[in-house]
Amino acid sequence: MKRTIKSMEDKYLLPSLELVEAVFTDHENAREGRLVRSLVEEIRSKRFYLPELELVMVDENDAVIGYVNFARFHLEGKYENELLLLSPVGVKTELQRQHISKELIEYGFDRARALGYKAVIVEGNPMNYRSRGFTTSADYGITAHESVGLPAPECLMVKELVPGGLTGIKGVVSYADYECLR
Repeated sequence: MKRTIKSMEDKYLLPSLELVEAVFTDHENAREGRLVRSLVEEIRSKRFYLPELELVMVDENDAVIGYVNFARFHLEGKYENELLLLSPVGVKTELQRQHISKELIEYGFDRARALGYKAVIVEGNPMNYRSRGFTTSADYGITAHESVGLPAPECLMVKELVPGGLTGIKGVVSYADYECLR
């Protein structure tokens, strides 16, 4: 199967939303599917949105089979031009375990690095992100606000895109900018 990674284009806006909603519905529940779809829609509407870092993987029929979004992120109003939030990541359920998310994430890292970003933050299962070079964010002085509701501190992780990229970047993660996450 031929696979191609592309930055977001108008023709992929709706199919990517449908993919994300279906994936999170399959793995969690319909409420979670709708929530993650709402998050993507909200990210697209904010000043943090970077269309060149909203990525899809398409198959030989130009159908969306994978999705990842890197958006600018700030800690307490700082670092917005240095720090990215990776969220969400989704791969068509029947195509998971085929390195699609790995390829999308690694491609995103390269693009983000070329655009001058220093680090990426992600919330999720550490087992899914450690192999991509993410480590616990608290080790760098980046912690979650109590409103984030992490199951464990290890679920908030960061990755330096450049050596020393997190030097001097510290603060509290809050999703107050996103209505759907409040």
